[in-house]
Amino acid sequence: MAQRHHDLTDPGRPDPTDPGRPDPTAPGPHGLADPAAGPAPALGTAHADGPAAAAAPTGNAPAGNAAAGKAPVGNAVARSTVAADAAPTGDALAGYLQSQATDFLRALRLHRETGGGGAAGGTDDSVDAARALRRTARRISASLHTFRPLLDADWSERIRPELAWVSGTLALEHACGARLERLLLALHRLSGAAAAPVPARVGVPTQAGPAAPAASPAPASGRGNLTVGAAKAGALLDRQLTLARTRAHSTALQALGSSRFHAVADQVAVLASEVPLTPAAGTTDLRPLAAAAQERLADAVAALPLVTAGSPYNAEALVHGLSPDPAPHPQDAPWHQVRLLLRLHRYACEVLDGGPGTPVDVRLLAAGQALDRHRDAAEAAAAAAQAARTPRIAPATAYALGVLHADQRHEVEAARYAFQRSWPKRNQ
Repeated sequence: MAQRHHDLTDPGRPDPTDPGRPDPTAPGPHGLADPAAGPAPALGTAHADGPAAAAAPTGNAPAGNAAAGKAPVGNAVARSTVAADAAPTGDALAGYLQSQATDFLRALRLHRETGGGGAAGGTDDSVDAARALRRTARRISASLHTFRPLLDADWSERIRPELAWVSGTLALEHACGARLERLLLALHRLSGAAAAPVPARVGVPTQAGPAAPAASPAPASGRGNLTVGAAKAGALLDRQLTLARTRAHSTALQALGSSRFHAVADQVAVLASEVPLTPAAGTTDLRPLAAAAQERLADAVAALPLVTAGSPYNAEALVHGLSPDPAPHPQDAPWHQVRLLLRLHRYACEVLDGGPGTPVDVRLLAAGQALDRHRDAAEAAAAAAQAARTPRIAPATAYALGVLHADQRHEVEAARYAFQRSWPKRNQ
């Protein structure tokens, strides 16, 4: 990628990653709130920092909590906020944004130094750098969304969609590779091949006890069709998703070398040294805005069919499985929205509690991981259905892809069950 005026080595601009530069996360006028102010979760904590996915949603969740008798968000969510006497203000937001902007620029420099413009896949260091770029872009964009009343409106609305574009563009290549791996492992498992280890299914309850008797063997012709079809289906998926991954890699390279990305990097470099807060931000409590994000999450979760999701093997995710419409399942959209709102809530809690790495209730992490699996399985099922629409494929191949599609929709159902189990019952 061509070096431009926002290059970190440019002597005309202070290096935000220079050790001699004051740390924006250090205590001081722009320091973050004391993370020790919040009470420790009762069920244990873990450090939250997952892989890339999607940028913060640009729309609002369903209407606020107007229904009478609606239960508030459970303790697992409420514990993430700081105590009343901490009173984080705009200075905490400024410190958080400066820290994330510095990490973005550091990841950008590492991406250049490790040959991020090479072949698809890249080295481990370049992959880590791209992941860091996505992660910091998501956090900055989410914070601008949640705390936008405290920021310059024109600037915030201008940079937030651009950060979402950066995060989404860089995530495409990783998503294609992960989807292909998931589908090939599922094909090996479904065909009974022991060569490829596959993780156990998540969210489906199991009972310890004596092994169940072996099922009656299917007719030999059925087993043969599935085995042959699985091999051909795997080859077809490999061709299609490898091509998609290569195109995503080329798109990412073009994006990173474009004037649009350079403009985003310039704005992030300015953000690393100066945050355009409103005049009243320095004395405004951040907690009401974070609580609003929490309330939007609670409303979205309340709209989910959690009672149905709490019944194992309910087959709800298979509804419309034979529809010729290639559009995504409409029943998946509310779950995807909850996933994005949960990320917004988590990132808002980071601003209040002291930044990434702050201990988070393990039930929130489990809920987020279940929603990530839900998204991955839904997209994998869509990829299998798309491959099955390929003209002139053999019946055995189409059959294997149909079995694969059904298997991934069952994984969608299992992820919903896992979310229902992990989400605090007071939220239902």
